[in-house]
Amino acid sequence: MARRRKRAAAAAEGPQPAAVAAIPEAAAAPPPPGDLVLRPPNLRVVFAAMALFLAPFSYLAFVHYPLDADLRRSILICGAISLVGFFVVLRLIPVAARYLLRRGMFGKDINKKGLPTGEIKVPESLGIVVGIVYLVIAILFQHFNFAADSIWLVEYNAALASVCFMILLGFIDDVLDIPWRVKLLLPTIAALPLLMAYAGGTSIIIPKPLASYVGVEVLELGWMYKLFMLLLAVFCTNSINIHAGLNGLEVGQTVVISAAVLIHNVMRIGSSKDLETQQAHAFSIYLVLPFLTTSLALLGFNWYPSSVFVGDTYTYFAGMTLAVVGILGHFSETLLLFFLPQVLNFLCSVPQLFHFVPCPRHRLPSFERRTGLLTGTKDGNLVNIFLRLFGKCSEKSLCIRLLIFQLSLLSSHGVCCHPANT
Repeated sequence: MARRRKRAAAAAEGPQPAAVAAIPEAAAAPPPPGDLVLRPPNLRVVFAAMALFLAPFSYLAFVHYPLDADLRRSILICGAISLVGFFVVLRLIPVAARYLLRRGMFGKDINKKGLPTGEIKVPESLGIVVGIVYLVIAILFQHFNFAADSIWLVEYNAALASVCFMILLGFIDDVLDIPWRVKLLLPTIAALPLLMAYAGGTSIIIPKPLASYVGVEVLELGWMYKLFMLLLAVFCTNSINIHAGLNGLEVGQTVVISAAVLIHNVMRIGSSKDLETQQAHAFSIYLVLPFLTTSLALLGFNWYPSSVFVGDTYTYFAGMTLAVVGILGHFSETLLLFFLPQVLNFLCSVPQLFHFVPCPRHRLPSFERRTGLLTGTKDGNLVNIFLRLFGKCSEKSLCIRLLIFQLSLLSSHGVCCHPANT
């Protein structure tokens, strides 16, 4: 799995995944020892992503669909608080980065090995900032939207408890470097509050592209639904964690999936006449909108060339949040379509993950110092498969290709653009 290494002792093993990029950017001299020179966030990329994803959502919610006035008011309040969270994360990341660096939590970019920038200590585990700000926003939003006797409050707080639990366990993993097999158990523990509080239906709607193969449009699972919820939480958290290794890839894929979930929710609300369905998807919007804005702020620092690493804290937090959003929004089966590249990456990784074939500590591409390009290895993950299929390229280009691949799969399956597909 592709991850950066944190503590100084880990530098001997080799830091974890980061990214390469253009040689001119990567070849700058490292800062003086002990100093933290944090690059300003790449706001051009952030605002481009914000326009690409939030503009369609805003158009659908406030122009295209005749949504209820109260719902629009709640979305506006959630959006306003989320925007505040975006700026808070931008402000706090440099502060947290200095503290983490002092505590020896840093990594070195393996994909820049041999270059001056490959020796820079990059602060690790900055996902903790996004996680904390997200929780504060989600808790504050309750004051504006939920009455004290709301039937949604129990599940809402259970969702936040699971997310909080996952942030804590992810940060523990970043500090202690927990073995891979134990990591599979972490989402199981974090999902317990959600499983215990869940009181919704136990059937799943088969997405239309798959309904003809399954034979039914609605599949009743009974008690097995909670097992399905648990497996989904385990998969989502670990799938983002292993589809990594490039600057911006972990956060980038999360932003794409979150935006798809956001647009899917508003389209389902606009096309459905069922009140419970509308409430479930509105509930999902309230959870995913602050997650998207805070992740965009982190993307500004993590985009190539990355000035911070997100750590397992973020990947676990992101996976659990998306799992919670899909489960409580009652579209957990459709959520798997949003994760198609992650599913493919996992299937390709199975032989190495379960040690049927040798698995190196870091399944990263090979970096050519002379050209500044990455070359694919024999490792069975999408990062290396793309390089073997399409040839060597820079880390930044590879990350963009993988994110475009994620977007293209969403579009080809119609998950984002046709509400009937769920």
